[in-house]
Amino acid sequence: MAGKKDYSVPTTGWIDCSMTLHSKMRKWPEDPQPRFEWMLERKKRDRTDMINMNLITHTGTHIDSPRHFFVDGTTIDSLPLETFVGSARVIEIKDADSIKPAELEPYDIQAGERILFKTKNSSYVYDSDKFTKPYVFISNEAAQLLVDKKVRLVGIDYITVGGFATPEENRFVHKLFLTGGVSILEEVNLKGVKPGKYELLAVPLRFHKLDAAPCRAIIRPI
Repeated sequence: MAGKKDYSVPTTGWIDCSMTLHSKMRKWPEDPQPRFEWMLERKKRDRTDMINMNLITHTGTHIDSPRHFFVDGTTIDSLPLETFVGSARVIEIKDADSIKPAELEPYDIQAGERILFKTKNSSYVYDSDKFTKPYVFISNEAAQLLVDKKVRLVGIDYITVGGFATPEENRFVHKLFLTGGVSILEEVNLKGVKPGKYELLAVPLRFHKLDAAPCRAIIRPI
C-alpha cells in the first residue's frame, strides 16, 4: 500500500552498546563460562521453550555496586535508578596504554556527569570472544581525578575499569570509584560511536542484595 510506514526499520536513534550473552562469550580468565541449557524445548514436543541460565553477576555489560568489594557496601538493588538514566558524554581516548589525567583535563568534566570512555579497545576487542590483554584501562590517577570531580557514573569499553598487571591494580581503581560515589559500567561496546553527548539508559537487573548485575546499555545522540 502506498505510503504505508515500514515499522521494521528502527527510527528512534538508539544505539545498543551491550554485549550479546552466549555460552562462548568473553569472560575474565578466572571466571566460569556462562551456560545456557534447555529445560523445555518445543521441537522435542515439550509444552514450551525454556532455558536455564548459569551466569555470574558480572557477565557481559554490567554495573558494579559497592558490595562488590565491601561487605557492608550498597547492593545493586539499592542504587538510585537516576544514576543509570540521563545525559552522558562519550569521550574518546587516544592513549594506547591507559586513561590518564592529562588527556582528561581539556574536557572540563563536571560534577554529576556520566562519562563513557571510548578507547582503542572498541576498535578490536568486540571482533572476538577471547579475553584480550593488554587493554586500555583507567589509571589510578585518572580514577582519583574522576572521583574528585564527583562524576556520577564511569563506563569503559572493556570487561573491567582497572588494569591487568596485578590483581591489586584492578581492585584499587574499583575501590576508588565505589568509595567515592561513582557507579561503574563495564563492557560497553562503543565501536562506531562518535564522541559527544548522548542520552543513556543502562539500568541493572534488580538482584536482591547482590554485588552487581548485567544491564542493557543503550545510548542515542542528544
